[in-house]
Amino acid sequence: MEKLGRDREAEELGNKKEIREQQLVIEGRNAVLEAFRSGRTVDKLFVLDGCQDGPVRTIIREAKKQDVILNFVGRERLNQLSGTGKHQGVIAFAAAYEYAQVEDMLELASSKGEDPFLILLDNIEDPHNLGAIIRTANVMGAHGVIIPKRRASGLTATVAKTSAGALNYTPVAKVTNLARTIEELKEKGLWFVCADMDGEPSYRLNLTGPIGLVIGNEGEGVGRLVRERCDFLAGIPMKGEIDSLNASVAAGVLAYEIVRQRLQKNG
Repeated sequence: MEKLGRDREAEELGNKKEIREQQLVIEGRNAVLEAFRSGRTVDKLFVLDGCQDGPVRTIIREAKKQDVILNFVGRERLNQLSGTGKHQGVIAFAAAYEYAQVEDMLELASSKGEDPFLILLDNIEDPHNLGAIIRTANVMGAHGVIIPKRRASGLTATVAKTSAGALNYTPVAKVTNLARTIEELKEKGLWFVCADMDGEPSYRLNLTGPIGLVIGNEGEGVGRLVRERCDFLAGIPMKGEIDSLNASVAAGVLAYEIVRQRLQKNG
């Protein structure tokens, strides 16, 4: 029984360590409220279910103003997330880096005299995948990465580390509705290509000009509403027994095809 207790304690400590490596965790009512009031970007807020006193209501109000994802959870869950044990019923997960605006990306492309090249991610919840894609975006000359507010990894410390410094140079925007963002960007002249294993081989498509590359996760792919708003479906020819690629690898292959066609056109 004593060994089982030690094993369980070690597992809980490991879980807390993993959580704290992946997120910037802010605990306690004053600390969380100050984070909101100072303009700190908060991705998620966890509040003790049923807690309705004044300070907590103020924090919830600030979270709603900023459209932060709000989770009401039990004390056991908060204790699991807490690294100090002094959360006072509130824990916030803050972004490791500030988010950009989509307009910033278009202005960046314009300042370089280039057609916009954006990478949009749907259902990418693994921070290692997100970090790797941001790194790829930078190497391939993309002007920014767009992620949805829900069902997506935010800019955690793990993302920053995996990007190998690219997060310092490649803007990342978080939007409420990815499908609506695509529609708005279409009005600005962008075309959208969606990664899809049943799509036309990417090298047969014209991927030059202002373009957005849409990548989903390897399990579910891109969501239906987002997929329907894309102009092309691009597939990657595969020869092996496995019929799917890791999301960051697929993003790299398709991004390179876009770069290759651009270089060929301008060469």
